[in-house]
Amino acid sequence: MTHGKLQWLRRATAVLSFGVTLSLMAPLSLMAANAPVKKKSVTEQTVKARAKVKVKAVGKARRVAVIAAKSATVVGGGLVAASAVNAVDRKSDADEQPKLSANAVFVMDQNSREVLVSKNDKVVMPIASLTKLMTGLLVADAKLALDEEITITEDDLDIYKGTGSRLSVGTRLTRGEAMHLALMSSENRAAHALGRTYPGGVANFVRLMNAKAVELGMRDTRYVEPTGLSVENRSSARDLALLVAAAYQRPLLREFSTSQGYSVESGRRVLQYHNSNRLTADPKWDIGLQKTGYISEAGRCMVMSAKLAGRQVIMVFLDAADKSARIGDAQRVRRYVESVASADALERLAWRRG
Repeated sequence: MTHGKLQWLRRATAVLSFGVTLSLMAPLSLMAANAPVKKKSVTEQTVKARAKVKVKAVGKARRVAVIAAKSATVVGGGLVAASAVNAVDRKSDADEQPKLSANAVFVMDQNSREVLVSKNDKVVMPIASLTKLMTGLLVADAKLALDEEITITEDDLDIYKGTGSRLSVGTRLTRGEAMHLALMSSENRAAHALGRTYPGGVANFVRLMNAKAVELGMRDTRYVEPTGLSVENRSSARDLALLVAAAYQRPLLREFSTSQGYSVESGRRVLQYHNSNRLTADPKWDIGLQKTGYISEAGRCMVMSAKLAGRQVIMVFLDAADKSARIGDAQRVRRYVESVASADALERLAWRRG
């Protein structure tokens, strides 16, 4: 039996006990008022009998809870008991995890670390440009001068996929600008330049990426370069949630990753860049940090830390079929978290009224 069903059984049993208590207490109050006490109805006797029956399935638990509410109604406690049953019913629906298209998913409360949704969360797979979140974390923690100018060189060209870039060889930009473009728009040459210009070069940078992963408890993670173009950059959804939690603590990473747009000069041109995650422009979302990624071997990937129903929630989606599927999964998780919060609130209200 799943954890959700066990929770359901406990709540249904509590509601049953509550309904039985109401049915037993009401006749006593009537006697105290010198009112004639009627013979117990068949319904009340049924409640007492059913209270002794062991609940073996969720469906049976629901039926017993509903009968308890109806029995309490007979003796004047129906409104409270019915509210309690309604809360249990909604909670049962909310306990059903959403159906998601991504092959690996991990969602947790960022503060309490409560796991809200999980699917293949320990499976290790390529993570594409989610790698750049670790790249940004290292650069931010090194406190290198963000206004220092760096130049894109041939060493920054993509040797893995042969992808292009609007940052042509010879383009000059500050380290801060390179970091901004890498996190906001997933600019590969900018990300590689950050690793190349790090003290000790790319080799030392990759070594430190892996050391930081160990420090954060990311046991299933391995990096070989700073962009994510290599399929050898691998991790799990659960590990990446730890990275998101750490990156969220750096205000610079939150600012750059959620920025809507930025422009840089490249020779005589002014290059306009936009955020690779369209949810950052959606006013219904309160996103504190995000990163997207894609290579064919990794599928569409996305990590976010967002405020949902009063909770700071980390979401990791790996290997979705396309951009719309990735966004759709995020929307479904949001509705699920909000429905759980709504059901919890209703349940607490029902118990307080009791």
